[in-house]
Amino acid sequence: MKAEPKFDATGTPQIATEVVWGFRWVICGIIFIATTINYIDRQILSLLKEFLDKEIGWTNTQFGIANACFQLAYGLSFLWFGWFIDKCGVKIGYTVSIVSWSVVAIAHAFCKIPLHFYLARAFLGAAEAGNFPAAIKAVAMWFPKRERAFATSIFNAGTNVGALVAPLVVPWLAINLGWQSAFLIAGIAGFMWLALWLPFYTSPEKSRFVKKEELDHILSDKAESQQTSEKVPWLSLLSYPQTWSFVVAKFLTDPVWWFFLIWLPDYFKKTRGLEIKKSWIHIFTIYLIVTVLSIFGGWITGHLAKKGWSITRARKTGMFIFALCVLPVLVVTKQWVSDWAAVVIIGIAGAAHQAWSANLFTTVSDMFPKKAVASVVGLGGFAGAAGGFIFPIVTGRLVDYYEGQGNPTLAYAILFGYCASAYLVAFLLNHLLAPKYEPVKLEAEPPREG
Repeated sequence: MKAEPKFDATGTPQIATEVVWGFRWVICGIIFIATTINYIDRQILSLLKEFLDKEIGWTNTQFGIANACFQLAYGLSFLWFGWFIDKCGVKIGYTVSIVSWSVVAIAHAFCKIPLHFYLARAFLGAAEAGNFPAAIKAVAMWFPKRERAFATSIFNAGTNVGALVAPLVVPWLAINLGWQSAFLIAGIAGFMWLALWLPFYTSPEKSRFVKKEELDHILSDKAESQQTSEKVPWLSLLSYPQTWSFVVAKFLTDPVWWFFLIWLPDYFKKTRGLEIKKSWIHIFTIYLIVTVLSIFGGWITGHLAKKGWSITRARKTGMFIFALCVLPVLVVTKQWVSDWAAVVIIGIAGAAHQAWSANLFTTVSDMFPKKAVASVVGLGGFAGAAGGFIFPIVTGRLVDYYEGQGNPTLAYAILFGYCASAYLVAFLLNHLLAPKYEPVKLEAEPPREG
């Protein structure tokens, strides 16, 4: 029988005991593993660039196009996966996504020319787009609102751990077993994950591992319980400024994280003379910093909310601080910044991005009912991928141009300049479109003036 939360006269949820531990954290851990595999897959190509430059002889622009193909397909598929997961459920949606991306990851091992990589990256992007709509919706289903930022930061740390593991493993595999082996092993890991997902995931109401106390805790948000059954026309979500607050912020800031993932090995080689055999330790350290600090960034806003701050005040305070933490990347291409100083600055900026991203994702479940969460995340993911599609092409052209002029450092100075400013601009626009992160009353049809 479904547990019903209790409320006082003001409508505040009453919980007899705060349930600290429970099966919901196991679900969060399984999603974390999937996200880790997802990001190992994504970073393999950038770590192999040095090997593929020699083997297939492509230009920086062609490398940028390969990554842009991923982003274009990723963004378009984000729209479809958002709808598909809302319609068919998290379990089916996540399974379809990870089976598809594992098959395509293995297919990369058979690529021989740039065109093959264009196609492989496009199919990989289309398949991997299911990860975040499924993960965010699972968190909305399994966690009360006050815990979602922390839960999101935990599974989102898989992006950091994936980026942390990849430079440790991929160069070694490429040197000792050939570059193809990295793609083969990544694909196999995806299939292995299904052994965790299929037996253990279901809704909390149906799970045999969830005790009544934990279920009461999960269902303690009254507003969410009342709105979960609403059916929302997908395109009508675009008529709400709250949707655009998420979409615009994703468009402006997602390309920064993709820039770090894709271009850092090349940045260290072109501006600091460090080939992957030497720079792997710098890249590893960057993502170690990101992994440790980003979880704190997700925790702090939830902590402030528990201390009595409103969700709006807690989220916006955290996001503004995270935006400021990215500003120092302006100086990482200056000659007086050492290799390791650059590592620390980029690491802090990457952690700030991940903390920003975890809280930005959580604003969707703050404002929208569970039935619409995956669709709104899909729209934002499409916007972020659109920005990510443009940015690697621009990056490749800039690096080719200034490398031809004998000054690739200037190209990276321009690129890091964008990274430094993107978050403050995104914060301002997000605030103007959604001054408060309050539940949105969705209508059956798009709202009309008058």
